[in-house]
Amino acid sequence: MPNRRSDSARGRGAGRAEGDLTPHPDGPVPPGGREGAGPVGRLDLPWELPGTFLGLDEEASAFDEARAVLLPVPYESTTSWGGGTQAGPGAILHASRYVELWDQELRVDPSTVGIHTLPALELTRAGAEPAMEELEEAYGKVLDASGDRFLVMLGGEHSVSAPAIRAVASRAEARLTVLQLDAHADLRGTYEGTPASHASAMRRVLHVADLVGIGIRGISQEEMGVAEDEPGVTLIYADEMWEDDSWMDRAIESLGDPVYISFDVDFLDPAMMPATGTPEPGGGDWYRTLRFLRRVFAERTVLACDVVELAPIPGMPAPDFLAAKLVYKLLAYRFFA
Repeated sequence: MPNRRSDSARGRGAGRAEGDLTPHPDGPVPPGGREGAGPVGRLDLPWELPGTFLGLDEEASAFDEARAVLLPVPYESTTSWGGGTQAGPGAILHASRYVELWDQELRVDPSTVGIHTLPALELTRAGAEPAMEELEEAYGKVLDASGDRFLVMLGGEHSVSAPAIRAVASRAEARLTVLQLDAHADLRGTYEGTPASHASAMRRVLHVADLVGIGIRGISQEEMGVAEDEPGVTLIYADEMWEDDSWMDRAIESLGDPVYISFDVDFLDPAMMPATGTPEPGGGDWYRTLRFLRRVFAERTVLACDVVELAPIPGMPAPDFLAAKLVYKLLAYRFFA
């Protein structure tokens, strides 16, 4: 694990963040701490790392200096089998405090770009559709406030991706392409009575964006029809990805510019990512996935991204750490690929 007391490790060891530094299950502690936290920030004591991404201290995560912003959205309402995605963002943030800051692949410390972690959004409980309307407005406000900072959303179930994509598309200078890494097509018109389902997330954005889906291996006949009828949809199935890496060329050639990346963790083989609500046999592995993502960032303009559908399993921290490391690699490729 990292030397958390090292003065040379940016954002680690200072332990001087103001407010209550106890990790919060739904996201980081808001700036200034919780009400009634007391004079913690004035005491020169070896506090644990802050609840921010990577445990970065106030200097390394200050919004004004940051080039990246993380937005936790611990929303869960329409999951159709296993639940628990509302705990995903908090688990990613907690696990990230043990991620090494040095990236040996790129030979840089990506945290030096400054990574600001926002408090978690708490959406309305009036229903899935009102919640997604609220999220689209809120995400747009975060985008506008963030300026040219790179925004990464941590879900929550996959339904949260659609409002974010629509907000990004409405502000993009050219037609957006969504790069969806996922076991499922998510192209159903409605599912279990709502068009705002996690199973309909990509169907909700086809009017504003093209779609390239990678790793698909769970799809309905309805979704196959949509993929075949919509000219802006390209699907690359998981069984096409194992003989060689030509699928990477085909995927990148299908991408327009700019791009939004939506990464559902069930894209990965459930042997390495069991902590998700709808696991499918097969799927992506770690190093080929990273090789592909590095190419995407090098060859296209990526405006924003999300990582969704982590459903933490008590007593099994490895998937949480994988998701945290994935977020860090996305940030690394965004600024150093």
